[in-house]
Amino acid sequence: MTTYTPPQRAATLADAPAISALMRASVLELFPRFYDERQTLSAAEHIASLDLRLIEDGTYFVHEADGEIVACGGWSRRNRTHAGAGDAADDDRPLDPATEPARVRAMFVRADWTRRGLGRAILESCRLAAKAEGFSSLTLTATLPGVPLYLAFGFTEVERVTVTTPDGVDVPGAVMTRDIDEPDSIET
Repeated sequence: MTTYTPPQRAATLADAPAISALMRASVLELFPRFYDERQTLSAAEHIASLDLRLIEDGTYFVHEADGEIVACGGWSRRNRTHAGAGDAADDDRPLDPATEPARVRAMFVRADWTRRGLGRAILESCRLAAKAEGFSSLTLTATLPGVPLYLAFGFTEVERVTVTTPDGVDVPGAVMTRDIDEPDSIET
């Protein structure tokens, strides 16, 4: 049996409202399995916050089915690691591909489209694009719902972290890394 995978494309600024709605809906539906109500609501406000710079940089991807965006995610050649903890002075600093990892950012899938390979497809696009720009590794700060996907894609958990959102809520997560050329652990 073949599973339908909707096409992937680069996100555009016109997609921003639909992406933001998807991010929030994904958090509200998927996070309660891992976080309490306060953490989920705070994450929906602060972690599910679209960084337009990713779209402007051409490093953010979406999968669209029947005219609706059902998955999104991307990577960055800039220093910002994740949304949720507020802004830092060096967020826009370009990374040095020779010494720093590219950042995987803002991966969200609509709840009824999970476990269909969309997250993996976005991660593969991120890996290939970052590799083409000279990066040799990837890093990300995962929320707990994403950890199994990232592990299956070959990421290794480096440490457990807590992101404190601007409203003072602590959201546990994990910093994860992988080499660009390391094969993922999903059998194809």
